[in-house]
Amino acid sequence: MALTDAQIKALKPKAKRYSETDDRGLSLEVYPTGGMAWRYRYRLDGKLEKVALGKYPAVSLKAARQRRDELAVEVAQGKSPARQKQLRKVALADATTVREFGELYFKDIVIRDRKDTKIIRRYLDKVIYPKIGNRPIRQVGAADIQAFIFEKRDHGFPAAAADIRNLCKRMWDYAVVREAAAVNPATALSVRFITSARARTRALSPAEIQIYLNAVYQSGIRRQFKLALHLILLTLVRKSELLFAQWQHVDLDKAEWLIPEANAKTKVSHTVYLSLQAVALFRELKALAGTSEWVLPGRSGPDKPFAHNSLNKALNGVNVPIEPFTIHDLRRTGSTRLHEEGFSSDVIEKALNHTIGGVRGVYNRAEYADQRRKMLQAWGDNVAALRDSQMGPILGSGTVPAGRPSSP
Repeated sequence: MALTDAQIKALKPKAKRYSETDDRGLSLEVYPTGGMAWRYRYRLDGKLEKVALGKYPAVSLKAARQRRDELAVEVAQGKSPARQKQLRKVALADATTVREFGELYFKDIVIRDRKDTKIIRRYLDKVIYPKIGNRPIRQVGAADIQAFIFEKRDHGFPAAAADIRNLCKRMWDYAVVREAAAVNPATALSVRFITSARARTRALSPAEIQIYLNAVYQSGIRRQFKLALHLILLTLVRKSELLFAQWQHVDLDKAEWLIPEANAKTKVSHTVYLSLQAVALFRELKALAGTSEWVLPGRSGPDKPFAHNSLNKALNGVNVPIEPFTIHDLRRTGSTRLHEEGFSSDVIEKALNHTIGGVRGVYNRAEYADQRRKMLQAWGDNVAALRDSQMGPILGSGTVPAGRPSSP
């Protein structure tokens, strides 16, 4: 039985979506929210298809029937209204810019899959959009992407260039799925043309640690960066954990620094026990930070931390006359040297805030607080002993803070 306007106005939402049939394939779907939308169902070559005709009351009963009759003629001619509508959507995508699709990708994929979106946001805003943001995404070719990625590489940032290439590849993969692009131009640019894979085995020798610290403190980089690059070596934390550190989580009297769950890669809060040397560096950073809540407030103002790649840029500005290494290698350096000193592997892994795998990880829930305190103080003493006399008073000294044991 065909619908009437009075019947439609009397329809009430239910817990689940339901449909009211009009005539000749036209129906009105009623949603739990109270909204209503027209659908036209038909068979073409034995296959059932459907197409949306718009929402009620924006599309009236009379207008929906008229549109149904128009589409029925197309079906009789062997045309698929659903496919035609899909093709029209693709045609509209010809004008979609990289910036417009990038924002769609960021909303649909990045925000959903990543807890920390800052790096992706920066690559979009600072690299991709300024170069090709206003170009139709369907018209971007491999040479366009290669140009700004190689520019980043040739300015001395091969790792960031590779990350940007991978971001482009993921974004254009999604564009192909959404039919906003026909091909993915980033696939033509292999990562091997951007940066060479580096074995994750680099650990500085004691002599290299000495050269590293000398070079850092004798360089022209900002004092905060000198202290931060030294502090990462002493505490064995990840770069991001220090960049996002806030003073509310640092207790210098107890010599403890809490890395909250939000900042930890493992998504579990982690306590770092500070050596005397680390406490001295934090105290100087506190004086430099002033009233900022951040341990490392950024250049733009005290209310924001430094950018994620700021320490990498700082290290690139230091002439360290040894084989190349990364900031992350400082963690491996500490782990390697501590293993050589005979410290327990479980204690070292806990200090690094690594997740212990296998059966041992399931049953071993120990925090090793006392052992970690002693180990990190021994490490601080070890690093301090390597410094040259020409380096000056860069390390602190004094009594052990309350609430912590003496170093071994």
